[in-house]
Amino acid sequence: MTVRVRIAPSPTGNLHIGTARTAVFNYLFARHHDGNFILRIEDTDLERSRPEYTDNILAGLRWLGLNWDEGPFFQSQRLHLYKEAVQKLLDQGLAYRCYTTSEELDALREGQKARGEAPRYDNRHRHLTPEQRAEFEAQGRSSVIRFQIADSREIVWNDLVRGKMSWRGSDLGGDMVIARAASDGTGQPLYNFVVVVDDIDMQITHVIRGEDHIANTAKQILLYEALGAKIPEFAHTPLILNQEGRKLSKRDGVTSICDFEEMGFTAEGLVNYMTLLGWSPADSTQEIFDLESAAKDFGFERVNKAGAKFDWDKLDWLNSQYLHNMPIDKLTDLVIPYWEKAGCQFTGGRERTWLEQLVGLIAASLTRLVDAVEMTKVFFTDGVELTEEGSQQLQQEGVKTVLQAIITALESQPELSADIAQSIIKQVVKSENVKKGLVMRSLRAGLTGDVHGPDLIQSWLLLNQIGLDKARLNQAISSKP
Repeated sequence: MTVRVRIAPSPTGNLHIGTARTAVFNYLFARHHDGNFILRIEDTDLERSRPEYTDNILAGLRWLGLNWDEGPFFQSQRLHLYKEAVQKLLDQGLAYRCYTTSEELDALREGQKARGEAPRYDNRHRHLTPEQRAEFEAQGRSSVIRFQIADSREIVWNDLVRGKMSWRGSDLGGDMVIARAASDGTGQPLYNFVVVVDDIDMQITHVIRGEDHIANTAKQILLYEALGAKIPEFAHTPLILNQEGRKLSKRDGVTSICDFEEMGFTAEGLVNYMTLLGWSPADSTQEIFDLESAAKDFGFERVNKAGAKFDWDKLDWLNSQYLHNMPIDKLTDLVIPYWEKAGCQFTGGRERTWLEQLVGLIAASLTRLVDAVEMTKVFFTDGVELTEEGSQQLQQEGVKTVLQAIITALESQPELSADIAQSIIKQVVKSENVKKGLVMRSLRAGLTGDVHGPDLIQSWLLLNQIGLDKARLNQAISSKP
């Protein structure tokens, strides 16, 4: 048997972290078994589906490296299959037309609520005679299509994550609507029905999805049986929770994959983190791995039943590990869009080689890609803004004399190197009879406006390459307290 799994997002919103984590688990399971990973777009909700959301979903999966083997297939282009399957159930007497009005359904629910009963349809139109159907149609009533669910039926399956699962038909809310109302023919088929038709047609062997679909699974197993199809295996993965133990939502700051990218996370770091949201590798000490290495080890025996709490600190740490170990040329490619978005101008000598040197200067301090903007903003402006500590440093006695001595020494050098920069500092320490710390702090404050920052010598060299070091030191000398 060839393993065939699918990810089936709905284009009614951007690619969500929960859907993306489900996609990761499907992808890893398929790759582990040399199977097929299929992408299906569930766009039957015509009112809420948007092409821009479809584009976002496709782009997000590609960015994460979750490349599908088949698809994308669009449910909106497969309506003929669903309607044929609905008619098959009608012909077999397993489904029927229900003419109950919305007002009658409301009255039914209100009565059940008043009696303290769980809401459920009472199957009142399950056995209508042809004359009764004709009478309802003469009244102008439209009909939904309902699938018969026997209250006495017990639905059992062995879940790959949760073990034996059992539901009674009486707990499923009565006969299930599988197609919307229509004045004639068959209306729009609904989710629980069309996913079964699709999974049968696409020969899906394993349905891997969130635990919030467990109740749907019981209904869908009945539909597989009614349509004469082999029932796939099911794996219901834990939900992603916030720190309070509730399902992660927009209130928790970010849920869409495009938001994570905008915040400066790498695709590799985010995928690595999502893999650990509910699954643990055989080697519990291993925390960093790519999709290929994770796929070799992936299995549902180590997927947790309990919800996985989202930990921003852990995600930040994982992301930083990828940034710290990334080749500088690749890291530069990733940082440039964040600089561009912040309005940084790549002129005045700020060419590719210079940009790579700048990235190399800050790489070890990055947690997220967006951090590079704040860390390097002083390299993209002609002047500097003094921090309080930087201002205090430049106001100390003898500092302006020290800075002037550095400028004088610079003018005697045809170019600046790390060795020459160190030599100038030693020379000024000796000629001005001051401590090295005073020279270093004053130089940094003059060049960057602060007494803290990345390596001073490398920062000086970068500013020298674009002709800003002497200008800034002169500005610091001429500034008034």
